[in-house]
Amino acid sequence: MVLLWSTTILPGAKPPACDQLRNGCESATWSQLMPLYFAFGLMSLGSGGIRSSSLAFGAEQLDKGDGTKSKGALQSYFSWYYVFVSASSIVAVTCIVYIQDNLGWKVGFGVPAVIMLLSALSFFLASPFYVKSKANTSLLPGLTQVLVASFKNRRTKLPTQATEEMYHHGKGSMRLMPSENLRFLNKACMAKHPEQDLTPDGRASNPNSLCTVEQVEELKALIKVIPIWSTGIMIAVTISQSSFLVLQASSMDRHVTPNFEIPSGSFNIFAILTLTIWIGLYDRAVLPLASKIKGKPCQLSLKLRMGIGLLFSTASMTAWAIVEAARRSIAINEGISDDLRAVVQMSAMWQLPYLVLSGLAMAFNMIGQTEFYYTELPKSMSSIASTLSGAGLSAANLVASLIMNAVDDITKRGGNGGWIPSNINKGHYDYYYWLLTALSMANFLYYLACCKAYGPFKGRVGTAFDDKDGMEEEC
Repeated sequence: MVLLWSTTILPGAKPPACDQLRNGCESATWSQLMPLYFAFGLMSLGSGGIRSSSLAFGAEQLDKGDGTKSKGALQSYFSWYYVFVSASSIVAVTCIVYIQDNLGWKVGFGVPAVIMLLSALSFFLASPFYVKSKANTSLLPGLTQVLVASFKNRRTKLPTQATEEMYHHGKGSMRLMPSENLRFLNKACMAKHPEQDLTPDGRASNPNSLCTVEQVEELKALIKVIPIWSTGIMIAVTISQSSFLVLQASSMDRHVTPNFEIPSGSFNIFAILTLTIWIGLYDRAVLPLASKIKGKPCQLSLKLRMGIGLLFSTASMTAWAIVEAARRSIAINEGISDDLRAVVQMSAMWQLPYLVLSGLAMAFNMIGQTEFYYTELPKSMSSIASTLSGAGLSAANLVASLIMNAVDDITKRGGNGGWIPSNINKGHYDYYYWLLTALSMANFLYYLACCKAYGPFKGRVGTAFDDKDGMEEEC
């Protein structure tokens, strides 16, 4: 953030100011772009470290000291974690955007830099109070070893009736035999010649030829969740269209009162508010009321929550396509389609259906995804579980770019202006949104197939859920 801030302060760190809509602008030089790219790279590394660890680290603070966590507390934690993440996003799209619009980039980037400094200081000052688990060895080499060992042992025949003695497992392991799904991976932990394959202390003499049952089961668990993980990419694609949201809002009447209008960059606050309000209602009103009616603790199943989120995402794109078609029609009828700065006589509040439905989609699907990974993967894979959602968002940004570029290239053929030109009034952004609607619906059907193939959700093996209040059932 400091480096990004410096690009607005140092003389010559950016091209001269210009009116991008009316005049040709001087392009940035390589020496001006390098600090900017380097700042983005550092921010990516930093956020990668934070986002991949903070969720799992926070969950560790709920440890009772005997290796167990309260199931109710864990579920509530996931929800409220996203409430506070959303609260920070609200500050970003309101206060920070307001500062940048009215006080310029020097102050606009300086404020986040100071906030990051205070955040780092508060983290380290609170460090003595944290529950800190000892770091384990990296999982990635172990998962790779399973693939290598299973390939090396591909000609080994698996016994029809296996015993515990046939497989290599770590000392004190609770799992002595591998599961029957993805059986070909079981060859990686099968000790054909124990006297040769194992050292005197019980370790594998060659980890690339013999792995433990735990390593095999970790890879199986990861492979098993990947199809459902992939269904979350499309919902993230629909949410990542924020630049189009700003473009659309800029061309509409954003006044709430005669003297106040909402900045176009702040409209995403409605999706974030919807997410935050629903989480509060779900955790503090919906579940307690449903449990009272049932007479015992209950909850919506993860499968149902994720599926509802995908349907809300599809509905949000439908609403957006309808609003954009109406906005474009008004711009043409008013004769202002050639003016990039023109504002149509249509309230930007018509974007609310898309934003509210998008917020509900995030509340149901993305939080459900995180809880799904965290409960379905083994405890040793907590960091990977908390990283999968972020990896899905990263993949979604790439997929969104591919879809947009493909649509732009295809629709421009034959000398046409294309669906998504720089002038929003000249294109057919509504067609683009309808395409995303169709892809979202296809993704929902794919999700149903993945759920059927996955089978029942089993919860974490060997963990850690304390249900003293009785069995919990689906509402």
